[in-house]
Amino acid sequence: MPLFLLVFGVCVLLFGSVLAILMLTRTPRYRTEPSHLLDLFGKALDENLSEGEWNAIINYPIRHDDFLDGVRRRARHIMDEHGRFGRMSRGKPLLDKTGGEELSALRDHLRAHTRLREQREKR
Repeated sequence: MPLFLLVFGVCVLLFGSVLAILMLTRTPRYRTEPSHLLDLFGKALDENLSEGEWNAIINYPIRHDDFLDGVRRRARHIMDEHGRFGRMSRGKPLLDKTGGEELSALRDHLRAHTRLREQREKR
């Protein structure tokens, strides 16, 4: 009987500690920053981007910054309108000429907005 109580106590302690750890820890969060989008747009314009990398960032909603989420949605729309996945494997650019120009303009707009935000935070 004492062996049973010892094993039972150890199991309760083990399961209780695992349950406590699971209840107290949070799930990891990915926070998209402007630099992530700028890097992604640069890779897309330089044709050094994979479909998986694009989808991992662009299809993930940005809830902490409405402006960044608007930029993300606009980039997704540009890809839907002017992009063709699978073109990279055939040696063609990811975006057509119009899409490249629009993505470049979006990148420049995001870069300027980020600089203005950083200047305001320094004051």
